[in-house]
Amino acid sequence: MTHSFDALILGGGAAALMCAIEAGKRGRRVAVLEHADRLGKKILISGGGRCNFTNLHCQPENFLSSNLHFAKSALARYTPADFIALVEKHGIPYHEKTLGQLFCDRSARDILAMLETECRNAGVTIFLNTKILHVANTTDFIVRSANEEFRAPALVVATGGLSIPKIGATSFGYDLARQFNIAIRDPWPALVPLTLSPEDCSRLCDLAGVSTEVIASVVTPDAAQQFREKMLITHRGLSGPAILQISSYWKNPQAILIDLAPGREVTAAFRDPNLPRNLSALRTELRKFLPHRLSDRWLDLNPPAEWTNPAFAALEKKIHAWTISPAGTEGFEKAEVTAGGVDTSELSAKTMESRKVPGLFFIGEVVDVTGHLGGFNFQWAWASGAAAGRAL
Repeated sequence: MTHSFDALILGGGAAALMCAIEAGKRGRRVAVLEHADRLGKKILISGGGRCNFTNLHCQPENFLSSNLHFAKSALARYTPADFIALVEKHGIPYHEKTLGQLFCDRSARDILAMLETECRNAGVTIFLNTKILHVANTTDFIVRSANEEFRAPALVVATGGLSIPKIGATSFGYDLARQFNIAIRDPWPALVPLTLSPEDCSRLCDLAGVSTEVIASVVTPDAAQQFREKMLITHRGLSGPAILQISSYWKNPQAILIDLAPGREVTAAFRDPNLPRNLSALRTELRKFLPHRLSDRWLDLNPPAEWTNPAFAALEKKIHAWTISPAGTEGFEKAEVTAGGVDTSELSAKTMESRKVPGLFFIGEVVDVTGHLGGFNFQWAWASGAAAGRAL
């Protein structure tokens, strides 16, 4: 059976649905083709099931890409305020958590239901359980599944990245880009826990579950990156928001630096000549800034060489620049998003359309634009989806 539309959108996630809504509102006949049995699986598991759907402080600086300017146009034309207006129109209760992160009060299902309602109102046709077997480009784009054929003059690829394969992530979008000779920046896991070597893990990983606020930093070829948030010790290494953030910039075999006491001077008390200079007193001071198990372990691993002022200065420096060399990451299975993807030099920043293949668009996570933790990747999905939807 053959279906004809004005535009076909491959994928049924956040970017795809926003694109479909915007195009449908403009009178375009749009079909969304999703290989899973329901839309928005990643939306449903995001934010612990509460969906961190945007961030009030969204700026181009919250994204990494081979071209840091590429995202500016789309982000400026579809802002967090635009999405919040949609959420409020549907009466969805939400709250700000920290650092401008907005979450649903009830469930991520509210956001998905809102998008599905908007799609219905815009006349969008949804095809679930539709696995694409072949895509061709003649006068139209021809997309074939096992039982059906779809034709349209415009094709939008919104198939996501490689993250969380258990809910259906595949390399389909990258493979399709290569089919049309569109360059790809090698994908890598981003916002992902880091693993430690067996030797380092034997020293730390029995503290799994211990969490503390740190500044995690890494020096990249472009600049130093740092994030001040919580770090969590796991059975295999390090996680928590600070580590997830820095993981997007980390490349093996780089070291990362951990400031265990941001903005504080742990050894300041020892200027008092009446305070004894010994391990017990130092442990008491460090425990004021760190969870006790972590402070005790850290001192066991990093005892002061002596009790002189220079030795205290060296110890203070190490507390603020604890050097850790991760062995690797937990990979795409645990990565919240995929960095890399379709090279932005291949696309129009205004419309997301391919510069080589008229009518072919790439949006969302499949593109080499990756947000920080905290709702920024959803905002990129909404913004890039709206940019393409308004151009169809």
